Amino acid sequence: MFNGIIKNKGKIVKIYKKNLNCTLEILTKMYFTKNDIGSSISCSGACLTLEGYNKRIAKFFLSHETLKKTIFKFIKEGDEVNLERSLRFKERMSGHFVQGHVDTICEVKKIYNVGRSWLINFKLNNKYKKYIVEKGSITINGVSLTIANIYKWGFQIAVVPHTLKLTNLLNLKAKDFVNIEFDVLGKYIKNFLKK
Repeated sequence: MFNGIIKNKGKIVKIYKKNLNCTLEILTKMYFTKNDIGSSISCSGACLTLEGYNKRIAKFFLSHETLKKTIFKFIKEGDEVNLERSLRFKERMSGHFVQGHVDTICEVKKIYNVGRSWLINFKLNNKYKKYIVEKGSITINGVSLTIANIYKWGFQIAVVPHTLKLTNLLNLKAKDFVNIEFDVLGKYIKNFLKK
């Protein structure tokens, strides 16, 4: 479980693809010990298991399912990744409950500069519209954000300068893809109502 408050980034330095699987090596200032191996780390919103750590390089395995569902199918060396450790009990909760289970990806439609903040429009497949509510929570590349507006073609979020500085959202441009996780509470409610 995560809360979508990103304080660390990393850069992909090596990608090893074999058959339907993939291993990533990420250069990061995030500190790990041997005890952290096997723990869950949110990598741009996808919950991945830390397989190894050597100096400043963290190693993660991606299954075929993860590659199929996330932006990692498009990754290349040099790309930045948002990193977040899983929550500890008794930690302050600042964002919202984030599982690291990416629901889909969506495309950046347009970015507007508003002073030092950004408004970002995203195209969203109609079948996912039921999971978004205005002023509700959404996770984009692992970042906990609030939906500012909903449109026929998708939705809009506002990103403040502090969040832009700390995350890979600053690198976004039109036609880029992002990982999306909808609010878990909304998904459960929708599922109960369906039954």
